[in-house]
Amino acid sequence: MSVLKGDKMNIHWFPGHMTKSLRMIQDNIKLVDAVVYILDARAPLSCINPALDGIVKNKPIVYVLNKADLVEPSFVKKFCERFKNEGKSVVALNSTVSKSAALVSSEVKRLCGEKITRGEARGLKITVRAMVIGVPNGGKSTFINNLSGFAKTVTGNKAGVTRGKQWIRVDEYFEVLDTPGTLYPKLEDQGTAARLAFIGSISDDVLDSVELALLLIGTLDEMDPGIISSRYKIGEAVEEREWDAESRLSGIAKSRGFIKKGGVFDVEKAALGLIDDFRKGRLGKIALEDL
Repeated sequence: MSVLKGDKMNIHWFPGHMTKSLRMIQDNIKLVDAVVYILDARAPLSCINPALDGIVKNKPIVYVLNKADLVEPSFVKKFCERFKNEGKSVVALNSTVSKSAALVSSEVKRLCGEKITRGEARGLKITVRAMVIGVPNGGKSTFINNLSGFAKTVTGNKAGVTRGKQWIRVDEYFEVLDTPGTLYPKLEDQGTAARLAFIGSISDDVLDSVELALLLIGTLDEMDPGIISSRYKIGEAVEEREWDAESRLSGIAKSRGFIKKGGVFDVEKAALGLIDDFRKGRLGKIALEDL
């Protein structure tokens, strides 16, 4: 659910099926050799779920900065360097580009090289199994479809599409286990919660679209007021610095022609349009986190 507290939006959402999902991940982790951790490149740190840390810590992990096309290459490089400096394996990609996920397959097999080598010494061809985890709407299913070469999982641009585990054979000696997206049991950091809401990891059904849009406008304005003006043509960036978020949302409604009977601006429709524009990269390459 989401509520307003003062002038801020408080976001809390952990549906019942996620408790079941966490338990399923815990029950199946022993069946895999490695973990592929899908992170949205716009907010990779917010996508790392502490509820999963204790479950997957003893397995080799490949962190995937997915949707890397939605942020500047310099930002992607910076985060990749951070992960590597921490001794972590990381791959950046856009899983909508054909065969881009093959790098992850190679990295998983590299991390599992000792097991493969032991099998070969005994004359065996070892099948490597990896579990794919991440927050809702991070692109896990699209990534797996890319990895396997054709659509085998259900995908969608909203939280909670995958509800059960699915084993997918990538090739003769590599299989992956798709899992439902899982969030923090308690979203104590509202900055993290907001970033997850912006990228669609929190169900839109429990959010007020206008409140979320106002929060997004404030976040984008802190980065650069010109982000809004360049997309919606609602005034010069310098002038917009003095506008409040409500006025700017009305300006978006006016610019897009979202007007109800009586000349009232349809701010709800404008809010939905703004959120969709951000998620699909129409506002430009925008990173919500920095180092």
